[in-house]
Amino acid sequence: MTAAEPRTALEAASGRRFLITAWPWRCAGYLLTTPVPMLAAAVPFGLLILPWAAALSSRQASGARLLLAAIGVLLVAGIGPLVALPIAEVERRRLRLVDARPIVSGHSRVSGSEPRTWSMVRYGEAAIWREMGYACLLVTVVPVLYGALLVYVFAVGGLLFSPLLAQGAGEPVTLGLAKVATPVDAVPYAMVGLALLPTIPYFGALLAGAQGAVARALLGRGSGQQLRAELVEVSRSRARLVDAFEAERRRIERDLHDGAQQRLIGLTLKLGMARIDLPGDSEAGRSVAEAHEQAKLLMDELRELIRGIHPRVLTDRGLPAALRELADRSPLPVTVEVDLPERLPPHEEGTAYFVAAEALSNIAKHSDAENARITVRLHDGTLAMEVEDNGKGGADPALGTGLTGLADRVAVIDGRMLLSSPAGGPTVLRVEFPCSRPSE
Repeated sequence: MTAAEPRTALEAASGRRFLITAWPWRCAGYLLTTPVPMLAAAVPFGLLILPWAAALSSRQASGARLLLAAIGVLLVAGIGPLVALPIAEVERRRLRLVDARPIVSGHSRVSGSEPRTWSMVRYGEAAIWREMGYACLLVTVVPVLYGALLVYVFAVGGLLFSPLLAQGAGEPVTLGLAKVATPVDAVPYAMVGLALLPTIPYFGALLAGAQGAVARALLGRGSGQQLRAELVEVSRSRARLVDAFEAERRRIERDLHDGAQQRLIGLTLKLGMARIDLPGDSEAGRSVAEAHEQAKLLMDELRELIRGIHPRVLTDRGLPAALRELADRSPLPVTVEVDLPERLPPHEEGTAYFVAAEALSNIAKHSDAENARITVRLHDGTLAMEVEDNGKGGADPALGTGLTGLADRVAVIDGRMLLSSPAGGPTVLRVEFPCSRPSE
């Protein structure tokens, strides 16, 4: 089993085969190209802070100095993000050299092309201010760290080539705290330089990896933004799956209703006609009569199956009529109160109906109730449905999968289920979920 390939320069530098991989060269490419965005940020930012420099060096009154400093602040705050924006885009592309993981900009899409709209959106984002912070690091901290690495590289190079320096100098050469006069005296220092030579790629990878980590943190989508984006995508994916499931269920219901049910009706009619033509006391007559009765039972079972998949009355007349039909078929008296100003979207109607159907089924099986009530209200875009019975209570989702299934069905559309069922009753099941307006 092979180890996972490193994705960042820091991960690669911790491996034993770092020096014989492409990572040192990638880090070198990253370090050598950094001066380009560094200079691109240094020039405009240097111009923006000129008022500050003038304020510090000015011999004018303190009021004039404050005015110059305020102008500098306004320039940096107003123009600085515009400077940092293209630099950040370049840095996100350069980051691929030291970090193989994809990076996504934290900016949101701007609808419309008006400069005022674009400015209001961009300047209100945290992403552009993080990018400005990274640009400030490019012109302050990064040059210092790169300068330190450059000094170390020259120091190692000086030690490594000290015999050549001593040979051509004609006088003692200073190597740190020591001086060497001949190439022979410089050989030990050259050996030290040779031993330190492999450390340069590691220090380079450390610096490039650290800069890449800071770039990812400041220029990429923050953890909160990424989580929100993932949740949005999960919600959209879940909605697509729900819509696909609803469409498939409707297709099955339609095929059963228009196909299998119609054929079964034709078969039942033919068996009924054959039953009339045959003597009732004959063997053939009894067989046909038995087949006729079985066909009628199968017809009733198929109707119940179709109604369980998606009742026709729900599609044709909406949720109020479907709930009243559900109440009529219940073995105990059920009162239905529905206050809906208009029809709901198909999926919300289906969810409310099947929750009510499952709740009434549980009441009939387990509650020993004498009557039940279904109340449906729509208020401020939220549908609230309560199913109440006067049974013995004690309903517990942990005792079965029925109530858990109801909660899962409601959760699919960002709803919630509340249950109150003390011992001795009554039991009140309440579901709430957002309900959008049906599309025209």
